[in-house]
Amino acid sequence: MNFDPAGPAPMSPLAPRDPVPAPPVPGPGRATMRDVAALAGVSLKTVSRVVNGAATVDADMAARVRRAVAQLNYRPDMTASNLRRGDRRSFMIGLMLEDVSNPYSSAIYRAVEDVARERGVGLLAGSLDEDPDRERDLAASLVARRVDGLIIAPAGRDQSYLRDEQHMGTPLVFVDRPAALLPADSVVADNRPGAVVAVRHLIDHGHRRIAFLGDLTSIATAQERYAGYRDTLRFAGLPEDPSLVLHDLHTAEAAEAAVIRLLSGPEPPSALFSGQNLITVGTVRALRACGAQHRTALVGFDDVPLADMLDPPVTVVAQDVVKIGTLAARILFRRMDGDSSDVQAHVVPVSLIPRGSGEIPAPE
Repeated sequence: MNFDPAGPAPMSPLAPRDPVPAPPVPGPGRATMRDVAALAGVSLKTVSRVVNGAATVDADMAARVRRAVAQLNYRPDMTASNLRRGDRRSFMIGLMLEDVSNPYSSAIYRAVEDVARERGVGLLAGSLDEDPDRERDLAASLVARRVDGLIIAPAGRDQSYLRDEQHMGTPLVFVDRPAALLPADSVVADNRPGAVVAVRHLIDHGHRRIAFLGDLTSIATAQERYAGYRDTLRFAGLPEDPSLVLHDLHTAEAAEAAVIRLLSGPEPPSALFSGQNLITVGTVRALRACGAQHRTALVGFDDVPLADMLDPPVTVVAQDVVKIGTLAARILFRRMDGDSSDVQAHVVPVSLIPRGSGEIPAPE
């Protein structure tokens, strides 16, 4: 082979025949569709068609666009794209929970996230801390970000402030508790019957002095579980002792202190029904602090992490939290897809899981 030494070197058979563009200099912000078009050497319209999955683009041009997209790490602006199309979808939904650090709330979050991911939709979430003002503020913030729908575990006793947003087409689904003063879909556990099962279980093991350890009285689920406790005592012909009823134990620390006082009294209960998972955690600590974990029975509403590893393992009435979150998300997406049927209250069954603490017999 003859070649001019001063001229270009011959091309290796393994070398690419088309020059590879040099990596772009990073800009001050995200890459735009114009940047992709410039790097690929195509029109904006061609980039748009490739990004949106059109099948009629020339294969070579489409490949150039995809290489440019990868090289620039370009991400489509879904909000801007959909506003231009007129459907105003943001491909984001909002999730408002009592406390995302609570195992119950985090399980709801994960279930909703999994369904949203299937749909290519993002999730914005926040904690309400049982504060009605925080509920309103977070709802306003999520609505301002144009979320396509909201799933809410309400903190307040009035959700009518969302009526205008609902009328403007934002689907709403309430989880764990129904909405108040607003017609909307809800997904809740079978709270009152679940409490009946728990207390009946303790009565069946011979207990007559059964304490109720409840969450904030402002919470609908706490009210229902207390009602189930009272119903069961009445059906069994047992009197309700006000000294054995403790409300507003919203944290593990509050529950621990209250149960220690209860067990240190002149007539301590022989059994405890804990109405919430954090209350159960505090109750277990109190029982251990008093050395009473093997003589005082306990059934908790809501499962808790490692409950089966404790001594004794904790008997619980368990909610199917994954089912609750998944169902709430699927209902929301059906509404977003145009389902205009009447709103419904969906009730998810609970189940008693006997592990040991609830089977401690009453003293002779």
